[in-house]
Amino acid sequence: MTSDAASFIAFSGEHLDAAMRLSQQVRWPHRREDWQMALALSQGCVAVAADGRVIGTVLMTPYGDDAGTINMVIVDAAERGRGLGRRLMQQAMTLAGDRRLQLVATDDGLPLYQTLGFRRSGEIVQHQGHLAAAVAPPEAVRAATFDDMAAMTALDVAAFGSDRGALIAHIASLGAFAVLERQGRAAGFAAQRRFGRGLVIGPVVAFDLDDAKALVAHFLAGRQGDFIRVDTGVDTGLAPWLTSLGLAHVGGGIVMHRPAADDTRRRTPTSFALASQAFG
Repeated sequence: MTSDAASFIAFSGEHLDAAMRLSQQVRWPHRREDWQMALALSQGCVAVAADGRVIGTVLMTPYGDDAGTINMVIVDAAERGRGLGRRLMQQAMTLAGDRRLQLVATDDGLPLYQTLGFRRSGEIVQHQGHLAAAVAPPEAVRAATFDDMAAMTALDVAAFGSDRGALIAHIASLGAFAVLERQGRAAGFAAQRRFGRGLVIGPVVAFDLDDAKALVAHFLAGRQGDFIRVDTGVDTGLAPWLTSLGLAHVGGGIVMHRPAADDTRRRTPTSFALASQAFG
């Protein structure tokens, strides 16, 4: 079987078991529920071999008509080196149309993405583990309510640069949000939900590092027994604090954009933690 013989069909719920098999093969922590969330928010395709096996996956998560992320790019180990990854990426880029695109690349995937017009714009570090000590709940942060949704979405647009309202709403249906409030207005927010081995905290949007720490601390309080993950940019300043809490640096990835990002300066407010490497 060569990749030339593969057919590409729309990714649907019937492919989730096969997608799980592929993500387990590459040792990703995704549960079936995590794949379901990604598929619910995305368009994508699977590569199918002549014998009916799913041998590759890719998703494109749209944010309105102007932006999106490419994610969940996996090629079966037995099919690598035959151009299947490129063909999957081309399928995703066709789905994206004229949207500007973001992805988080591994060192191995970097050369392919560069040939497809993606350019490096930053670096993500993944921190995870169990807390080394108890974290006190901050006073300025409270649980978010439905009335905060519009303000949180607006803060996220300002930080990310595109409207991710559907993502924010979906996370709210699965997990919890917290808001940092000043003078009766939301000045930052964070989310927490189940993912992989435990809990993931993100996105986290704030105007400064201290506020970002307070928002993360809200979800760390009382969580000594839980496995926690946070993905943050190397330039946010959050990583050393996460390490000091016992959340070890275990990897990360290279942020890439197509077309190349024309402004890599930090936005105000700032995204201090990703919803995930898939969603940005």
